Amino acid sequence: MKSVIVYWSQTGNTKSIAEKIAEDTNADIFEVNSADVDKVLEYDNIILGCPAMGAEEIEDSEFRPFYELLMSKINDQRVFLFGSYGWGDGEWMRTFEAETKGYNANLIGSGLIVNGDASEIEQDKYLDFIQSINS
Repeated sequence: MKSVIVYWSQTGNTKSIAEKIAEDTNADIFEVNSADVDKVLEYDNIILGCPAMGAEEIEDSEFRPFYELLMSKINDQRVFLFGSYGWGDGEWMRTFEAETKGYNANLIGSGLIVNGDASEIEQDKYLDFIQSINS
């Protein structure tokens, strides 16, 4: 199965996580501003990453427009979510998951959330996340 990662990162934390996931899954990787929705839809696994912003929400000027267009066209691709945060309890990821399910996307598992950059990943959760992508 072909995998692609599309992410947005402000501080570099989500980028570092995206790069680690790409390395461990052999996924192609794009920052959201250089990704093309129709090309992304050619992949079997779509891995989306966005940090918590503002009041625990996904970034709304670059990531959200891409995400909404992608979700409006999604078919049976498997979708995985990840992101970083520095405050709160992960509410943004629960909302991100609920929105993705609301599009009837094939969301696989729970989103991977990391308090910080790739060096802060909880190993057990990460291994489960990678295994679900690779299976």
